Amino acid sequence: MYRNSTCGELRLADANREVTLAGWVSKIRKMGGMTFIDLRDRYGITQLSFNQEVDHELCEQANKLGREWVIQVSGTVKERSSKNSHIPTGDIEIIVAKLTVLNASQTPPFTIETETDGGDELRMKYRYLDLRRNVVRQNLELRHRMAFETRRYLDERAFLEVETPVLIGSTPEGARDFIVPSRMNQGEFYALPQSPQLFKQLLMVSGFDRYFQIVKCFRDEDLRADRQPEFTQIDCEMSFVEQEDVLNTFEGLTKHLFKTIKGIEIPDFPRISYADAMRLYGSDKPDTRFGMTFTEMKELTTGHDFVVFDTAEYVGAICAEGCASYTRKQLDELTDFVKRPQIGAKGLIYLRYNGDGTLKSSVDKFYNEEALKKWAEKCNAKPGDLILMLAGETEKTQKQLSELRLEMGSRLGLRDKNNYKCLWVVDFPLLEKDEELNRYFAKHHPFTSPKPEDISLLDSDPGAVRANAYDMVINGVEIGGGSIRIHDSALQKKMFSVLGFTEERAQEQFGFLMNAFKYGAPPHGGIAFGLDRFVSIFAGLDSIRDCIAFPKNNAGRDVMIDAPSRVEQEQLDELGIMLKPQQTV
Repeated sequence: MYRNSTCGELRLADANREVTLAGWVSKIRKMGGMTFIDLRDRYGITQLSFNQEVDHELCEQANKLGREWVIQVSGTVKERSSKNSHIPTGDIEIIVAKLTVLNASQTPPFTIETETDGGDELRMKYRYLDLRRNVVRQNLELRHRMAFETRRYLDERAFLEVETPVLIGSTPEGARDFIVPSRMNQGEFYALPQSPQLFKQLLMVSGFDRYFQIVKCFRDEDLRADRQPEFTQIDCEMSFVEQEDVLNTFEGLTKHLFKTIKGIEIPDFPRISYADAMRLYGSDKPDTRFGMTFTEMKELTTGHDFVVFDTAEYVGAICAEGCASYTRKQLDELTDFVKRPQIGAKGLIYLRYNGDGTLKSSVDKFYNEEALKKWAEKCNAKPGDLILMLAGETEKTQKQLSELRLEMGSRLGLRDKNNYKCLWVVDFPLLEKDEELNRYFAKHHPFTSPKPEDISLLDSDPGAVRANAYDMVINGVEIGGGSIRIHDSALQKKMFSVLGFTEERAQEQFGFLMNAFKYGAPPHGGIAFGLDRFVSIFAGLDSIRDCIAFPKNNAGRDVMIDAPSRVEQEQLDELGIMLKPQQTV
């Protein structure tokens, strides 16, 4: 072994021990006849001490070292005269007797420190250096612990971890598939799985009544901070269960993770219907760390000759406590915020409820004091509060108002990352209609069971059918979702018909599943969590990238290994693939 101790374990109790350490040179400090080196490994930092007067040659050797050189040292543990309370090993240092250079290093392109001078793209290009930084390494350690505790929790409840194939057939309805050409079957393609959905349902048919897998999934879709082309799911399925059984099991898992990882006791999760979530928050993943719920104002705003409100399908308001003092500049900033193309509102109406009880609105000329007083009462506003209002089509305006609510929550410091609010959103619509294509799509996926009491509506009013589906939301982030599945082949056939599948197409795409159902499929349901999102919530990150060892950038590229990349013509010929010539402008 190159070491008998790590750089994070030595304490005062180890004084006078002879030790051997190995790691990377983090910092070098030269002070008169002394040289001090911070030696770093995965476990921490230990100070090394070299004295010119004691061993001139050894000290000169130390002075020639550079940042990120890999070295081995042997010496004696001694109490430090100038202690460092910021690190666990800050009470001791190593009086070095022997120094061996294991590998020299070029000067790194950015500093390997918590506050680095490297930008995102530079750090992604040299990700192996970025991973040496404490903050990034800690995120991966957190990820390991969460995955480990998940496995432990599920193992104790008789879940079996079963691997499912990575090369599968392409499936419609979801995000775009990544496809993989087959050399042995030219002209045919595998797809990388968006989730193990079909296989875990087949495992239920096989009698594996409790399955889980921490599994890679792939979706070829536009990327954001919380999305990657490849991501990791905690994928689970259970047989002979109803919705409550699934919710209780995985609420238990989440409470277990909060307790074991963060030492936090989380209360029972509230349940909110999809309809109420949209009505009160304008989002199916509401952030409930703060109030500021929506108030519908249409009945109080119509009939005053203000055309914006009179012609709007929906008028909604939020009440920002204590914000009546907002300046014109601040209100203009909010107006510009909602008018951004990403949000798309045409304008913002406000009502100041001043501390002296007077009311001031941007639409004073249309509404008198009495009318404005009714607005304030409806919103439960108090003197000092500010009411913000948007109007337009219901669904679109609710989403815009949701963005404004979150912005106000951030401005007022109400979105504390260390305050965790968990909930279940239930009773999702089973289907959503694409008006342009004049057809229905599955809101969740085609295998989600409708509420038994709504099955009859599949023929008469498909849009009104509710699903046995549920999402877990933490602090306004969808962490996971699932559903009770269809286990009856006749109902599954009916579902495909509503979605516009011909019998031939349904048989071609999912015939194996429908055939399996004919051989005694148990009632079953499941859920899948985004492990990357879960970890990022626990780590207090805005992006999932820093809890993934080697992530892609916003363009879906790995800038470190320069992937995706072109392949040789010989490989294309073997696969029977001809590339379309790129057009030059």
